[in-house]
Amino acid sequence: MIFLKLFYKFFSTGLFSVGGGLATLPFLQRMADETGWFTRAQLADMLAVSESTPGPIGVNMATYVGFTTGGTQWGIPGSILGALTATLGLVAPSIIVILIIAGMLNKFGESRLVKSAFYGLRPASVALIASAGLSVALEVFVKPGILEAKWDIGKLLGYFDYRAIILAVILLVLTRYVKFTKKLHPICFIALSAVVGVVFRFAGA
Repeated sequence: MIFLKLFYKFFSTGLFSVGGGLATLPFLQRMADETGWFTRAQLADMLAVSESTPGPIGVNMATYVGFTTGGTQWGIPGSILGALTATLGLVAPSIIVILIIAGMLNKFGESRLVKSAFYGLRPASVALIASAGLSVALEVFVKPGILEAKWDIGKLLGYFDYRAIILAVILLVLTRYVKFTKKLHPICFIALSAVVGVVFRFAGA
């Protein structure tokens, strides 16, 4: 059944994605390749939607995937059941692990072994997030279909979407280096990006 598969896939994702919502992206990319529930391009769109809506990224993405793959079961809209199943599957490991760790930290919080284990998890979470960030950057900045094609060094510059790169650079400058704009709420930049995408028809590139 699709719901058992959804629960299993997102339970395993939630169990091993150390580092928060962005760390789920490598697992979701693998899920896209294995299940065919969504493409990597759709995953980039889901990330944009998840970043633009309230709540944790990973949970939003699980809800999105479950909603779009649920189908119809027993006369009930499977999209709703799929969203609930995927979301529950993703958060269940965190709840279980946090309850276990909370109990351990009360007793072993000062243990050298426990501190070493947590120290070792830090680079793992950084690597997962960096891998996800690189994958999303390639999906956004490189033109569709190029990643699967054989690259020609002589045509290298033609492989990139300059509009996306320019928009990213402008937003980076506005959010990090311009005194007035870097104080604005992130939703302002999300809204601005959406407007620019519509006006310049990025999807039609």
